[in-house]
Amino acid sequence: MKIVRCTTKEDLGEKAADLIASQINEAIAARGEARIALSTGASQFDTLKSLITKDVDWSRVTMFHLDEYVGLGEEHPASFVKYMKERFVSKVNLKAVHFVAPWNYPTVDDCIADLTKLIREKPIDVGVIGIGENTHIAFNDPPADFDTTAAYKVVNLDDACRRQQLGEGWFPTIDDVPKQAISMTVYQIMSCRKIVSPVPYKVKADAIYKVVTSDVSNLVPATILKTHPDATTFIDEDSGARV
Repeated sequence: MKIVRCTTKEDLGEKAADLIASQINEAIAARGEARIALSTGASQFDTLKSLITKDVDWSRVTMFHLDEYVGLGEEHPASFVKYMKERFVSKVNLKAVHFVAPWNYPTVDDCIADLTKLIREKPIDVGVIGIGENTHIAFNDPPADFDTTAAYKVVNLDDACRRQQLGEGWFPTIDDVPKQAISMTVYQIMSCRKIVSPVPYKVKADAIYKVVTSDVSNLVPATILKTHPDATTFIDEDSGARV
């Protein structure tokens, strides 16, 4: 895993977006299209803001996103579908978009089955994968499931993860934060051809320290990225304060 240290969160967002756009364009040049997976959350604001300005033929790009809460609808302020539509999908002309949107299906299992079929059609060229305060990737909280070969699964959110969502301002109280989500699995994330992880902010400093200094372990889920052949993590002065 390559680590790129940036100065500010804006600098991080710009550099991460440059790499993501370059990798998308490489895929389009090689195969005529690109398939990407995007994460959400406050840490992705600057990267997405910069990414939509890049010179990319978005009409050749298919987008998947990583996760969504169980029990919320798209109208909820914390919905990741709402987040992605407002900050990315409405800004570019994508070839196709595949959301984790369980409310559009009779059951959660039906949602997972459909997404699995779609994402397994071809590899994901670029996965933009954030790292949580508890070192999760997507909603794979510790101890993360490193063994499943499923593409998506229902996961239970740990207390640290739920406190992060509260701290970022998505919910009024901890009791309002859902306890479950549908998440892209570690296996599916690691199947991406390339992985880019934008990780700004002081609240991520401990997570970055743990990822850098720990052996690969499902108790520190993001350490699995160190085994990927083409993964780059961007940190700023705040998130990199301990390394």
